[in-house]
Amino acid sequence: MARILIVDDAKFMRTTLHTILSKDNHEIVGEAENGEEAVSLFKNTKPDLVIMDITMPIMNGMDAMKEIKKFDENAQIVVCSAMGHQKVVVDAIELGAKDFIVKPFDEHRVLETVERVLSYITS
Repeated sequence: MARILIVDDAKFMRTTLHTILSKDNHEIVGEAENGEEAVSLFKNTKPDLVIMDITMPIMNGMDAMKEIKKFDENAQIVVCSAMGHQKVVVDAIELGAKDFIVKPFDEHRVLETVERVLSYITS
């Protein structure tokens, strides 16, 4: 079981991820609808994993990831975005994202990705 922070500007996406992850016994420590909230919540909750959208108002996912990595270089972040463009994914990985999920996603793919990233932490 991991402590997870969900970041997405769409309430529907946060709810969907919350449901998928909760069913798999993960603890959702917070939900943010923009990058600024994500950075603040990360600092307050220190989650094991962050699932982060890229395109959001106020502060996008890439900028939020940079801020989180400044605060904790070992932060585990999975990028979740409808923009399946290769360049965006490559940029996210270069910034330190551990993996990515392309929307629309299915439950199996989300859980598979979360388990893979969490296994990096424990090994």
